[in-house]
Amino acid sequence: MRELFSRARIRDAESGHTTFGPHKSDLCVRHTVKRADARECSTGEQKALLVSIVLADAWELAKARDGRPPLLLLDEIAAHLDGRRRAALFEEILALGAQAWMTGTDLSLFGTLAGKADVFTVDSGRFAVQDGS
Repeated sequence: MRELFSRARIRDAESGHTTFGPHKSDLCVRHTVKRADARECSTGEQKALLVSIVLADAWELAKARDGRPPLLLLDEIAAHLDGRRRAALFEEILALGAQAWMTGTDLSLFGTLAGKADVFTVDSGRFAVQDGS
């Protein structure tokens, strides 16, 4: 890959776009329990598969960095997860010990994190710490 990136650098600079890289690849994922490709799964199942890949990578990074987990930025992470999967996600993040910034438009989806996480809200352009967190 390093050689391909090197060969493409001049051509890409001249054309103004990238012709080689991960954005030109497809990631094929399979839901092993369901025995189905991710494209055949529900939105919630697809999101759960993606979350499992991200968390597995975070655990591997933490292991490679002497137990220091990466910072996780998870946008609208709870939106398509059912309660069981949300709880599992939050437990996994807490077990990992990672600093995780999770966004969402429905504060109630993060209710089980009360007392375990800081909750911030943005309303009409104002940033505030949510009481009771």
